Amino acid sequence: APMRDTYGHWYVYFTYGMHFCANVTTNKGGAGAVLIRAVEPVEGIPTMQKRRTTSLKLRGADARSGKADFPERALCNGPAKFCQAFGITGRENGQPVGEAFGIYDAPEIPKSDFGISGRIGIKKGTELPWRFYIKGNPSVSRVRLP
Repeated sequence: APMRDTYGHWYVYFTYGMHFCANVTTNKGGAGAVLIRAVEPVEGIPTMQKRRTTSLKLRGADARSGKADFPERALCNGPAKFCQAFGITGRENGQPVGEAFGIYDAPEIPKSDFGISGRIGIKKGTELPWRFYIKGNPSVSRVRLP
C-alpha cells in the first residue's frame, strides 16, 4: 500500500524471511519507488558496525570475536546491509521521509560522475538500466553493464 498510495514515504519490506529492504515512494497517483541499494557512511560508523555485527549474531554467523570489524565500504553496500547498519525495520514502513528517518541534501554531483547499470540480485529484468550509482564510489557493491 505505501508504494501505491504515497509518495515521499518509506516503503520497507521484509524479504527472504531474513532481511529488510528500504525504498522511497516516488509517484503521486501511481505505484513507484526507488530501492536504496547502498549508501556511503559518513558518520555514526561505530554504531553501524555494532548493528551489523549484532545482525550477524542473530542469524547465527560466526561472530565469536564479538568485535565490529566491518570495513566502512562494506557497511552499507547492499540493501539489507543498509537497513541493518541504520537500524531500519518495518516500523518505518509508510512513514514520511524525514519523519522516522531522513534523507538530506548532499553536494551536487556532476552528471558525468553518475553510472548506470543493469539490475542485480534478480533473475528477470537484469537488462534494464534501472540502477544508478556514483562512479568510483567505494560503497557501490557491484556493477552489471546493460
